[in-house]
Amino acid sequence: MRRFLSLWAALCICWASTFVNAQRKTESPNFIIILADDLGFADLSMNGSQQIRTPNIDALAEAGVNFTEGYVSSAVCSPSRAGLITGRNQVEFGHDNNLSNVQKGFDKDYNGMPLTEKTIADRLKSLGYKTGLIGKWHLGNESHFHPTKRGFDEFWGYTGGGHNYFRSAPNGTGYLSPIESNYKTPQKITYITDDKGDECVDFIKRNKKEPFFLFASFNAPHAPMQATKADLELYRDIKDEKRRAYAAMVHRLDVNVGKIVSTLKKEKLDKNTVVVFLSDNGGPVDHNASCNAPYNGQKGILLEGGIHVPFIIKWPSSLPKGKTYMHPVSSLDLAPTFYELAGGKTESGQFSGVNLIPYINGENTEIPHQDLKWRFTISAAIREGNWKLVRIPDNYPMLYDLSKDVSEQHDLSLEKPEIAKRLLKKLGEWDVKLPHPVFLEGAEWKHNQLQLYYADYQLKQPTNK
Repeated sequence: MRRFLSLWAALCICWASTFVNAQRKTESPNFIIILADDLGFADLSMNGSQQIRTPNIDALAEAGVNFTEGYVSSAVCSPSRAGLITGRNQVEFGHDNNLSNVQKGFDKDYNGMPLTEKTIADRLKSLGYKTGLIGKWHLGNESHFHPTKRGFDEFWGYTGGGHNYFRSAPNGTGYLSPIESNYKTPQKITYITDDKGDECVDFIKRNKKEPFFLFASFNAPHAPMQATKADLELYRDIKDEKRRAYAAMVHRLDVNVGKIVSTLKKEKLDKNTVVVFLSDNGGPVDHNASCNAPYNGQKGILLEGGIHVPFIIKWPSSLPKGKTYMHPVSSLDLAPTFYELAGGKTESGQFSGVNLIPYINGENTEIPHQDLKWRFTISAAIREGNWKLVRIPDNYPMLYDLSKDVSEQHDLSLEKPEIAKRLLKKLGEWDVKLPHPVFLEGAEWKHNQLQLYYADYQLKQPTNK
């Protein structure tokens, strides 16, 4: 009898565990991050573009929440992605610079996102999620930094910072590096934005019976400026050739966003899938003819044009439709949001960001962040309420009231010295506590970035004329 009771108890525990796991898998939302690369804030029709039509991205905002004050944690690709994927401000673990060749005096084994950091893929995988990365990595080329060792079950893409859109080479490097995949023999590139979209669709279909996290890491509209003939024809009215290519590349990105969303609907996954769309930084107007209007600045600097990005979250089962959220939020908020929605318990100091859902739904009436801070190589910035201060090496700090001056045209540092001094002290106290960078980009970039602060930027939407 005792043996029978023990067996029965074991069966009950096993059944209960199976039931709980099955229930969790049924209730746990899926997560998809769709990340554009070097997209200008102005270059979506939802943000007023008169040249570029983006109906599928617009539809995400119409069906979800549009964060008008959405920021990323850095003004360039690699550190921005490190912050996004960990939920921790990347300068707090030494990932300050953009990832490039190993500089003299540095160790190639540290030329990537530090192994001390857990990714959101690591965390979700521990909760029973299938995890996949399609596209760009840019967080380390050495084998120990590889996506499959940073929490991703599946990887199709390339570990560098960009890629040719039409071809690769078997022994190629840089933009011609071969496509990697750990679950199939990669197909020949047709147009890489379409190929990534197809791989995202395939990932969704193969993993639809279990909770999944998909990082759809596009390189559009990052250089090289390469578009299909058909898409270029759609934008033949744009006279500037680089701008025309850029518009065509954004159009093709939008088509593939639509491809991902329509697959979720066909597979009846759309209601319980959290879909996020954002760009890794502002548009580099001097390289890809993007536009960040009404924001001043561009990729590489901490004016609004470098860090203020399109930012959308859609989750039909739980978030309001067509809501505009107007308090500052950060890409650092996505990892803790996903982790808690998946059933994880956040510990103090685990993330720099916060779970956004209670703020969106009004359960928490506070604002998500009392301040946001940035540091990128030569410059640093802080936003507190509507006040924003930017510190650069060769001039006084710049102070702006964003409630009246979103284009950062009127420096108030000399008119409001008490505010400038307080914010500069707050920023400095944070800055001196940060660790040394674990790697550096080439020194020539410091001069280039400084010059960008003094350039003139287009602050109104371009037209075809």
